[in-house]
Amino acid sequence: MFTKSTSPMPSSDPIDTNLDVPSPRRGPKAASLISSDMRIEGSVSCEGELQIDGNVKGDVKVARLTIGEHGEIEGSIVAESVECRGRVVGSITSKQVRLHAQSHVDGDITHEQLAMEAGAYFQGRSLRLQRPAAKPAVSTPAYASSANASNASASSASASTPA
Repeated sequence: MFTKSTSPMPSSDPIDTNLDVPSPRRGPKAASLISSDMRIEGSVSCEGELQIDGNVKGDVKVARLTIGEHGEIEGSIVAESVECRGRVVGSITSKQVRLHAQSHVDGDITHEQLAMEAGAYFQGRSLRLQRPAAKPAVSTPAYASSANASNASASSASASTPA
């Protein structure tokens, strides 16, 4: 026979309600996946790794991108690293780009490193990724700027005196 109790059931393990406890898994994150039966229209971005086996019509901006054999992207790609086994129609900007034998890329590739396997199709321009050069700091000594100021005032004074 069951009895109804109005008090909460006692628990043998206390429940910790502290939300500030860091999660035990802080290592590398698992890659996000756009599976072969998924179609996305619009931009996709994430800070981690993304594998695309489906279709994306839009720009993709991620840290690391893998395009599977059946993956298709119609749009621009910006990533630290790109591994392509599928189809891309659009530009790729990445430090490292690897086109596998079955890949098909129709667009410009801007890169630091580009590797292409035999059989890869690439129609477009291969452009070297140019990093902006750091501008050298030009410092003018304090005495030079004050000397220029006194010369400028002296020359303006002599120009104003009638001849």
